[in-house]
Amino acid sequence: MAFGELELKRIEHTVGRLCRRRSPAHLTQQLRLEYRVNGHEVIIVERRPRWDNPAEWGEAPIAKLKFVRTVKQWQLYWQRANLKWYGYEPFFSSSDVGDLVREIDADPHGCFFG
Repeated sequence: MAFGELELKRIEHTVGRLCRRRSPAHLTQQLRLEYRVNGHEVIIVERRPRWDNPAEWGEAPIAKLKFVRTVKQWQLYWQRANLKWYGYEPFFSSSDVGDLVREIDADPHGCFFG
């Protein structure tokens, strides 16, 4: 079962706020943080114009949040240079997606924003 309307609003409130805050108005033609919901996953991506064709936008994944309904826990993943997702071990899961979004924003280990 995919996310319900209330869950999608909570995602928009927490993840959407992070994306809007990290996408300053004066830079939206150069850099945007966005998110996508796919099943029980929320992928946060950084979007920029392609260097070889500025009319096209490319994207790079920043973080993945996965909801495991059976245990009512959110899990946080980061993508390494090999393009594989790994559990974010310092703070892997929480029942509150906001906790994990705050961890992404703080990025104390440089896994999400370098």
